[in-house]
Amino acid sequence: MDMNQYLEVFIEESKEHLQTASEQLLVLEKNPEDLSIVNEIFRSAHTLKGMSATMGYEDLANLTHKMENVLDAIRNSQIILTPEVFDVIFLAVDDLEAMVMSIAEGGDGKRDVSKVVHQLDLIEKGESPVTSSAAEVAAASAVLDKEEMNEGEYDEFEWTVLQQSKEQGFNSFEIAIELRADCLLKAARVFMVFEVLEKAGEVIKSHPPVELLEEEQFDQQFSVTMITKESSEELQKKIMKVSEVDTVVIHSLDLEVARHANVEEDKIAELDNKGQEKNNDMLPSDVKEKKKQPSVKPASSKTIRVNIERLDILMNLFEELVIDRGRLDQISNDLGNQELHETVERMSRITSDLQTIVLNMRMVPVETVFNRFPKMVRQLARDLNKKVELEITGAETELDRTVIDEIGDPLVHLLRNAMDHGIETPEERLAKGKNEEGKIHLKAYHSGNHVFIEIDDDGAGIKKERVLNKALTNGIITRETAATLTDKQIYELIFASGFSTAETISDVSGRGVGLDVVKNTIESLGGSVTIDSKEDEGSIFLIQLPLTLSIISVMLVAIQDEKYAIPLSSIIETAIIKKEDIMNAHNQQVIDFRGKVLPLLFLKDIFEVPISQAEEEFLSVVIVRKGDKLAGLVVDSFIGQLEVVLKSLGNYLTSAFAISGATILGDGQVALIIDCNTLIH
Repeated sequence: MDMNQYLEVFIEESKEHLQTASEQLLVLEKNPEDLSIVNEIFRSAHTLKGMSATMGYEDLANLTHKMENVLDAIRNSQIILTPEVFDVIFLAVDDLEAMVMSIAEGGDGKRDVSKVVHQLDLIEKGESPVTSSAAEVAAASAVLDKEEMNEGEYDEFEWTVLQQSKEQGFNSFEIAIELRADCLLKAARVFMVFEVLEKAGEVIKSHPPVELLEEEQFDQQFSVTMITKESSEELQKKIMKVSEVDTVVIHSLDLEVARHANVEEDKIAELDNKGQEKNNDMLPSDVKEKKKQPSVKPASSKTIRVNIERLDILMNLFEELVIDRGRLDQISNDLGNQELHETVERMSRITSDLQTIVLNMRMVPVETVFNRFPKMVRQLARDLNKKVELEITGAETELDRTVIDEIGDPLVHLLRNAMDHGIETPEERLAKGKNEEGKIHLKAYHSGNHVFIEIDDDGAGIKKERVLNKALTNGIITRETAATLTDKQIYELIFASGFSTAETISDVSGRGVGLDVVKNTIESLGGSVTIDSKEDEGSIFLIQLPLTLSIISVMLVAIQDEKYAIPLSSIIETAIIKKEDIMNAHNQQVIDFRGKVLPLLFLKDIFEVPISQAEEEFLSVVIVRKGDKLAGLVVDSFIGQLEVVLKSLGNYLTSAFAISGATILGDGQVALIIDCNTLIH
């Protein structure tokens, strides 16, 4: 059977189950008495084990099976949860994640997990009563299931057959069968088991029904009721000869007891409390219906998985459509045909709606990035001997996938910085009159056409003098410059390359790499990062990001015969100034802009545009911002605002200064898109 067609679904679902396991482990660590959380983790592990075995990833299935054993013992109160137990389970999840990532990257999913397997074995043997093996657990579960069966499992015809068979000397057996976890062709094994049983007697009923068994709509266990002249020992031997059958438990059916027994609601509740999913899976349908009361019709699934490459193709096609829309609009204006103009206007409205839909399809909740941070913070807190609580809000906030792909590493750096430099040790916090447990708040929210991400901690804050002294020592600034800096400008010095206030180099900090990468990455995405801090109260890092990077709003400007596009997200305002208002300061042409000195950048000089006409008395200026820094870009004229498709310049033009890309205008001309961040820098 070719499993490659299911590989993508397997990878995505495996990631979801591992994410659920990680999240629930963090919750369980705070509520170790809540066994319902253990059940949730167990379900994820159990499903992952079955999927891995089906796909043929033995190492993945085996490790999950080991972890499942420990979880099963925990939920049955055979193992007491300790920090050491949590550490081992987290390590197991880390290994599983690495194996899934290996598979996603085209690898075989193999990994040396002997250390964590040994630790899981020690937990089973040394820190808990003797834990049953998987086979014994399955067998015990099956026996319990058989004891809980009631008359609702059989209809009148089936009871009549069973009763008459007994009168004729036949034995009635209920048989619970479990296939091996690595069984690939479950339906084939079920068929072989039924073939053995039908030669020995007559099968009265199966659970799940035969139709579901044929479609492999079950985990690893199923049960049958049959009548036969053979003994249970003979049946056991015959069934066990079928390959990939793990356990067989045969229970003699006492018709009188079973006929009059009733499974009360409290028994069902008891099964739930014990967290026996296997029991629940094998309960008769009538009992399950009682348990579900009042029954609610499940909502049908309204979502499908779409390969991101298809969305990229769709986006590229739509971008071409936007270019053609601009071209049609230009032709319509040139021809002056009213009918054509109305048609183009209608097309523009429709493509605008389509643009919204296409962009929304590419939007991904930031929780896909945020989800990995709680576990990272937990481990780092243990490494640093600190107590830290991470609070996440706004995880449902959506960003374009291209931004999501890039934002993960900067956030990791900022969180590690908050953990190492921000949050103090419990002893230091208590001495300052704070709670010994530090808090980091990670928050995301929309505002206009941007998404903001805040990382707020209640730690030591940034010590201005220490930052200044380090910056002076490293030659980042001069003493003259230091005297003129505002608090925020001092804080921003920590973004300088090679800057670190750590006294010693560790695995977490001290090498001076990290925050400069954060700043560069965020600015390359068209965003910005700012800092605010109060000593001994904490710090706030605020990241501003554009919603999408592919279709942007720009101000189109002209420089001689050439056209350039300036992203609206960087523009503060436009202005017309007199040439005589320009002054010189420190070899830089500047103007007085509302009481502030505003440096001017003449784009015709920067981009070496040939001058073909005399200079005008008045100059057009686009005032742009990068963080707290402002600059005025001098152009010849403003053309107007429009939405354009951002196209890469390709690998051959990566050295083009202050140009982030290009776009095709409605008249077919190419306009270069100016990178304001590079210009101001």
